[in-house]
Amino acid sequence: MNQQLQQLTLIRQAQCGDRDCLEQLAKQAKDRLRVYIYRLTQREDLTQEIVQETLFEMCKVIGKLKKADRFWPWLYGIATNKLRRYYRTEHTQRKLATNSATKKRSYHERQEGLEKLVSEELKHIISGAMAKLRTRHKAVLVMRCYDGMSYSDIAQSMGCSEFSTRMLFLRAKKSLQRELSRNGFGKASLLAALVLFGKMTAPSEAAAAQISITAAATKVGLLAGLAGVATTKTAIISLTAAGAITAGVTVTDIAPWRHSADTSLTSPANSQTIGQFGQNSNGNEEYWYYFPQGPGNSMMLRAKSGTIGDRSYWEIIQNDKANYHFHNNKVYINNHRMWNSDLSVFKVPTDPPKLMSFLNEIGANTKPMKHIKAKGNNLLVIDIQSTDNEDDLSAEHFHPSQCYGERAQQTSKQWAVRHENLLEEDYFQSDWPATANIIDNRDDMHKRGWTYFRVTGQVNGKRISGTGRIPFVYLASKRMRPWLKLQVGSIKIVDTYGGAYIQRIQSNKFETYKGGSFFKGLARPWMGLHTIDTVRRDAAEKGIRFETTHTPGSQFVQVEMEHEGYRLIYKISLETDIIEEISFLNNQGRTGNMQFSYLQSIDTDSEEFAPPGTTRQRTPSSSPGLLWLVQLMEDSHSERPTGNSNN
Repeated sequence: MNQQLQQLTLIRQAQCGDRDCLEQLAKQAKDRLRVYIYRLTQREDLTQEIVQETLFEMCKVIGKLKKADRFWPWLYGIATNKLRRYYRTEHTQRKLATNSATKKRSYHERQEGLEKLVSEELKHIISGAMAKLRTRHKAVLVMRCYDGMSYSDIAQSMGCSEFSTRMLFLRAKKSLQRELSRNGFGKASLLAALVLFGKMTAPSEAAAAQISITAAATKVGLLAGLAGVATTKTAIISLTAAGAITAGVTVTDIAPWRHSADTSLTSPANSQTIGQFGQNSNGNEEYWYYFPQGPGNSMMLRAKSGTIGDRSYWEIIQNDKANYHFHNNKVYINNHRMWNSDLSVFKVPTDPPKLMSFLNEIGANTKPMKHIKAKGNNLLVIDIQSTDNEDDLSAEHFHPSQCYGERAQQTSKQWAVRHENLLEEDYFQSDWPATANIIDNRDDMHKRGWTYFRVTGQVNGKRISGTGRIPFVYLASKRMRPWLKLQVGSIKIVDTYGGAYIQRIQSNKFETYKGGSFFKGLARPWMGLHTIDTVRRDAAEKGIRFETTHTPGSQFVQVEMEHEGYRLIYKISLETDIIEEISFLNNQGRTGNMQFSYLQSIDTDSEEFAPPGTTRQRTPSSSPGLLWLVQLMEDSHSERPTGNSNN
């Protein structure tokens, strides 16, 4: 206790400008930083450089440190950021992983450690495995395992939430375990490898003798992780009674697309299935659904699956920037969002029970899913399905690494958490190994993140023409918001997502609707679902039955729905995640169609694509949902409006 008080006094006096205290503090910090940085770099020259830069920065800005008792997390944060900046500007992570494992170290004190007692082969394996980890992964391992820092201190050091720190530590352990397993080390070797690495990198034999890591220090089960953030500002866990935590039998039904490593798209009917969800009772599955603006709005998705038998593993991240699919050390960046391999409808835990019930009733998706009642912004819902002999879904089961035997039981649980900056966290970014091969399958408009489109066609003898703008990802939707201008005979339909209306040109009457009303039944990829699911869920919301068909070898899926004698037939591209055509039919035959064309390049400021203006709104009429397309066939839009109208 006296030592801690002395340390605090030293820091406070240094902050007040006492140069002798500052010099003494820098001397203490230098020794501790040297060990910390060396464990991240395994390079003496780089360690010395980062330590010097960190100490210089410390002396320059120590007066800005608000709490003296947070000095070490603050200092570690400076050092870690400087190291990450070095990697970004001077060397690639891949080159470092190759060179650092074999680079000779000159620090003479290190020869006093226990490194000389470990075989060269074992040193090479453990050192190489650590070198291949990302900087943030190495940093959290060092701070937690060797410096004994609390998750809250590590969170401050790394500039993220405590929840993020726990998950980062989990992913760091899993990354290290994967690297060790490539050299024949089993799951139980993780703790021993951490201990050996600590001894190998200790500054002296005496320091090496002090290295001890308990199994408890490396445990961070998901339940414990969620409980640990219940009182933080960036993550709130509500009680089960409030609907924010729900645990029970919850088998999610999401399955990935089927993807060939050599093509940008292979059809679901004739390609290899990667991690079929719900079809293998011996697999682990994990889903993270994030709603920055609350359920019913744009959704980000993280999904993982592993097939225990052949240890296949893949990971999907659909965040605010792009759609990523990681498998076999390759990262595919795709135009399209994931769809179920059996073409069943994608369901989400926040779906209203009525929607879930209808989908089950028509056989569009028969697998059960527990409904989460949580609402509000920044909602994260986690669903874990695991095959294990134990009841608890601990961190050890996030990634499948072994077969658990014939008596293994299938377990599934759900949690909901508030998290204000999830998209900035490590586990919702593209954090695959540095050695992963990046394959960008996107076309120009998807790389841009948005595009304009044209609509042509006719219905009941009336010409259809129009334009619109469509963002493909959440980030693009914030700056290039979607809009639609459509002319159908004598009526004009406008939707700006800030407000929508139908105008009868001849009478100059219009009826207002809630923004987004006329995007119902159309593609909305920025919302987080593939278009085949968007339109089918729009139909289900109105109680409209549908049928989905796919021709083997084709990239197109047909979705046909029927309502009171009228039929809509969608032609949807699985690859580009857009609607190509909507056909209108009645009992007497074809009545028209709408064809969509999308601009790959934007090289014009033509008036054709000028965003529409909004109109003064009173209380909007109730949204017709997807039925507005049926009303085009019925020609009811041309009738005198009966709802809220303006002259």
